Amino acid sequence: MRVRLPSIVAVSAIAALSLGVVACTEAEQDQTAAEADAAGDNAEAAAAEAGSALKEEAAQVGSAIAAGASEVAQEIDEGTDALAREAQEQKAETQSDTRGNTTETAPSN
Repeated sequence: MRVRLPSIVAVSAIAALSLGVVACTEAEQDQTAAEADAAGDNAEAAAAEAGSALKEEAAQVGSAIAAGASEVAQEIDEGTDALAREAQEQKAETQSDTRGNTTETAPSN
């Protein structure tokens, strides 16, 4: 079997280039993996920061809601107290009118 020298050189060159490409690809893969890990870490840190900010805002909103609810409850309490006073006044006025009508309509002999 007779092999020509240029064919062996060509095959050797292709093999060397293939090994170089594989080595380069592994290095690129390692670099890409490292960059992906860093990006994941950055995303995790950003998510944690956003979560912390959201938690703080939620706490502020909760405090505002609680303060508003307390104020509304106080206004309702004052309103029901006022209605109770008015009802008592109306009841007293009705009793007074009823007594006055009873004595005025009594037959005189």
